[in-house]
Amino acid sequence: MEINKNTTIILQGKRIYLCLAFLVSLFMVTLHGCGDEKIPETEKTEFRITGISLPTSLEIRKNGEITLTGKGFEVGDLINFVVFNDENSKFSTKVLSVTSQSALFKLPVNLSSGTYSLSVTRDSQTLTLGTIQIIIIADNDIPDNAIPDIQGMTVKGVVYCDDEGIPGVVVSDGYEVTITDENGIYYLPSDKQSGYIFISVPGNYEVPNNKNLPQFYQRLAGGSKVEQIDFSLIKVDNSNHVVLAMADWHLANRTNDLEQFTSGFLVDVNNIIRDYQSKGVKVYGLTLGDMSWDRYWYDNSFALPEYLTMMNKINCPIFNVMGNHDNDPYISGDWASEQTFKDIVGPTYYAFNLGKIHYIVLDNIEYINLGGAQGVVGQRNYNKTIVQRQRVWLKRHLATIEDKDTPIVIGMHAPLHGRVKVDNNGSYQPKITMENGDLLVSDLSGFSNVHLLTGHSHINYAVNASSTLMEHNIGAVCATWWWTGSNGYAGNHICKDGSPGGYSVWELNNREIEWYYKSIGYDRTYQFRAYDLNTVHITAATHAPNSSDVLLAPYAKEYATPGNLNEVLINVFGYDDEWEVEVKENENMLEVKRVKTHDPLHIISYTALRLNDGAEPNFATHNTSHMFKAKAASATSSLQITVKDRFGNIYSEIMERPKAFTYSMK
Repeated sequence: MEINKNTTIILQGKRIYLCLAFLVSLFMVTLHGCGDEKIPETEKTEFRITGISLPTSLEIRKNGEITLTGKGFEVGDLINFVVFNDENSKFSTKVLSVTSQSALFKLPVNLSSGTYSLSVTRDSQTLTLGTIQIIIIADNDIPDNAIPDIQGMTVKGVVYCDDEGIPGVVVSDGYEVTITDENGIYYLPSDKQSGYIFISVPGNYEVPNNKNLPQFYQRLAGGSKVEQIDFSLIKVDNSNHVVLAMADWHLANRTNDLEQFTSGFLVDVNNIIRDYQSKGVKVYGLTLGDMSWDRYWYDNSFALPEYLTMMNKINCPIFNVMGNHDNDPYISGDWASEQTFKDIVGPTYYAFNLGKIHYIVLDNIEYINLGGAQGVVGQRNYNKTIVQRQRVWLKRHLATIEDKDTPIVIGMHAPLHGRVKVDNNGSYQPKITMENGDLLVSDLSGFSNVHLLTGHSHINYAVNASSTLMEHNIGAVCATWWWTGSNGYAGNHICKDGSPGGYSVWELNNREIEWYYKSIGYDRTYQFRAYDLNTVHITAATHAPNSSDVLLAPYAKEYATPGNLNEVLINVFGYDDEWEVEVKENENMLEVKRVKTHDPLHIISYTALRLNDGAEPNFATHNTSHMFKAKAASATSSLQITVKDRFGNIYSEIMERPKAFTYSMK
């Protein structure tokens, strides 16, 4: 039975203290003796505790007392705190006193901040109460006058874990940047324009979460008074961790997107999270912008609060990147229109560490939204750029990273690079397409290992910009804005480049980094789709009977005429320049050539069906470069297709030809 997690907490000053009332939902459990020994019927007793509710997290002093509201406790009951996912790490404490409505106990000695499974034991019978995150706050509360004011410093505070200040933590307001001293104390000359203070969470620590949102920031009251903002950390080991990079959700309560999200993506991503967590690996999410869709915030009553409801169904903490569609469409101007995101989700740019990897989140959308006004959706136009105030922050922040070999992973929405074909042999050269992108590259030039994770385009491509900088533009969670899987369409989920809708999985162990593209609904080994082009022929009669070949042909491209050259086309979703593609026919190696072309499955799954509905195909198939062709000698021979990624993983298919061209093909 689900337990309601509402809680009443008494507040005192800046910190949350006990007395704590755990209220709500009734549950009743009957436990019997364990083991093989049969307990006589007359000696059996019911172990019942009712009226229990646990908060998501609790801040408490070392050895602090907890009053737990609930009926049925007894003096001497053992309250057990078991480290989440580690049954061998257990702390226990006894109930000291009870009333008809509550039990009083002290926090176990030596308990550290962390996530625990809470249970109660009586006479060898144990009743599980739920999961709670414990944050140990400093034993000596720091009053406003304990850290003296310094002339010109408008914000001060301490960053600590388990009653100890943590040195070397970077603290910022989005413009000014400072570092905590040996006692974990910092001062900041903030102009308070951003409205918050945030920390760059150090490696092997976490912060408390508000559901799935890490609370690495706190809001400022504003004004001229000096404010004290303290941060508590939780010690963890996240040297070995996974980050799920999830671009372009576009949730808007249309094209049955919420159903597809819940039954497809949510099941897939939570299975991945469970698999990694079962191996003791920490998992985090990183969105890459456009989680919502500004056009439908007000028409469909689905905006950022509703996005958070869906986000909180993912079973790991989520760091968020802002996209162009996450701005308020009723407001013109970048600073004002992004305030709603700041109020509901958090800062639009910031940094954090996981293990030995440094992460930076950037907002590279300058939202203009001409004509936006209260009750009026504007043009929703924007520039792809990093505005000056943010760039000042970034340069100051990067200056705090002394080890230039530190791996840096940057998440932002719009791509830094496009890809431009420069010859007829499949050779491509990166081109910066983001305004002032050259300045970003310059700012990062001192670092030896930088990865950019971007979205926005709804296609996959990788750019080896230099020996020290690589960009990964990642296909969309929503694929083609949820169209191909919506009612009456193809029943699949496919991006504009033919990649299945999905996300990128990053495995990071100390400074070692590997990644792969994860297609929703498929095993991780599904990394390419191969077509027998002899069977690919896109016609109105077959794929858009309500339209015509005249209307369809410009979209069908090279597939408007039948294929008869015995060619195969291979779409390698996560391809980069260090992958290899081979095709064998009867043990004869065929020539494989990289080409830039269109994915035929996307054409019939979206473009043709939009024409069939009499609608304009606004998200037409993209001319993409992770395509490969080979020509066989026979039309019916079997082909051995082998694809090897940069990490040595091999993916293969025996193509029996003719291979059918269908909506459900792999």
